[in-house]
Amino acid sequence: MLFSMKAFPAAIVADSKGRITERPILAAAGRSEHEIFPLDAAQLIPLPATSRLYLLPGRRALGFNRNGEINVMGGGSAVAAFLPPGYIALQLAAYKTAPGAPRLPLYCYCALCWFRGKFCVPALRVDRDRRHSIARCEQSRAERAVGRWIKKYPGNRLVAHHGLVCVKKYACANAVNLFLRRWEAPIAVSGGCNASCLGCISRQDCRSVRAPQERIGFVPTVKEILEVAVPHLEKAPRAFVSFGQGCEGEPLLKGGLIESAIREIRKITKRGIIHLNTNGSLPGVIEKLAAAGLDSIRISLNSAQPELYKAYYRPRGYSFNDVIESFRTARDAGLWISANYLTFPGVTDSPAEYRAFSGLLENNLLDMIQWRNLNIDPELYLDTVDRACHGKRQESMGIKNLMKRIRRCFPEVRFGYFNKSA
Repeated sequence: MLFSMKAFPAAIVADSKGRITERPILAAAGRSEHEIFPLDAAQLIPLPATSRLYLLPGRRALGFNRNGEINVMGGGSAVAAFLPPGYIALQLAAYKTAPGAPRLPLYCYCALCWFRGKFCVPALRVDRDRRHSIARCEQSRAERAVGRWIKKYPGNRLVAHHGLVCVKKYACANAVNLFLRRWEAPIAVSGGCNASCLGCISRQDCRSVRAPQERIGFVPTVKEILEVAVPHLEKAPRAFVSFGQGCEGEPLLKGGLIESAIREIRKITKRGIIHLNTNGSLPGVIEKLAAAGLDSIRISLNSAQPELYKAYYRPRGYSFNDVIESFRTARDAGLWISANYLTFPGVTDSPAEYRAFSGLLENNLLDMIQWRNLNIDPELYLDTVDRACHGKRQESMGIKNLMKRIRRCFPEVRFGYFNKSA
């Protein structure tokens, strides 16, 4: 295979001091599952503002020479892009890993290249809602509001947690919304979980990978929840409160508490949306929450294939069938239903995954797909996929083609990234 290097995006590499430069004699490479290929210029967009670039330790960048042969770049490190909310990666960074290289932290490693005078990435914007834009978060104003809230609710541990931890330590966009009384706001309740996800962002059993967030260390009371939720629902524009946050485990394990809180909230105000982010492990609890007044639900899954789901989530005390039953329970109860679909190029867009996932759509179990990047070391996940699927590989259709196919076959299903309601 011969091609003109001028027409192709250029490979990039970081030197020993972290300086990133292009290699114009090599075409940039991307990865989809195990396949390495030249990046297609038609798939590229300029690197979005607020993206972050990461050096990949122990990993050498790859590129293609004009004969179509893969070259391992010497003298530096591979580089990847971490995209802001609202974007998903179409291809991941391609590299060669050295023996003993450390496991990568919990990010998505989108391919990066230099094309027409700028950094570009193979990515797609799936949601243009700007509520989570860093430029609109107004972090300093929220931090000032935290102090006022703590004075107003001095004994409320939930206010202190979302203010001192979620806002000040993690700059959580939803926590910022809470203290600025707008849009979606969090209500964390559960420090425990009945799964042990490989990519869990609040607890990791692998010593070499640090969870980017810490879990809530207490169980709030109904009173504490009401002091957070009711004023927000009564006054915030597009008011939306969510149980199930990145700073907690599985909220369904505190189903009784949530049920009581929802009933008390709805005695005071009918305004706004009460939402639940969950792994969908306990359909019976979901039925009770819906009866109490829950409006919408988002159920997370990396795959609709039972064995691959099990290999990633590592559930304890529930099965994939329970998750499917939760979708059915939510539909029977009339809830707005989203799937938090953790996307990985070459796996999510495989024919086998499409056949499995389309079963949810054919049975009218989804109103919306929230396309989310799976944040994990790619090689760890691919090892997991190979074990779960017994090494069976199929040619992927591409994330864009997967989306086009779903839109064509299921036009009523909405696409997005952020929580929404009907």
